[in-house]
Amino acid sequence: MTIYLVDIEQVVHTCPVHPEGHPHDIRRTIVDVIPGGPCRAPVTVRCGGQTVLIPCRRHEPVKRQCGACRVIVTERTITTRTPNGIAV
Repeated sequence: MTIYLVDIEQVVHTCPVHPEGHPHDIRRTIVDVIPGGPCRAPVTVRCGGQTVLIPCRRHEPVKRQCGACRVIVTERTITTRTPNGIAV
């Protein structure tokens, strides 16, 4: 299982339609990646008369992928700012 550690910074905008505020600029930064390793359940596909083994993450839906091919995104920090730079 590959794990991505992410920092999120969002700028909150207030307007007459949404006086409580809503994020309009969201930036994500990948801080760390822990690789899951090689595929444990490769899939055989036919391509131009040949049979080729490919990782299950390229062919199967998430529910049928092996543990090494699954991806988890973990949010480390979430910073919210107003347009003038004040952290909320």
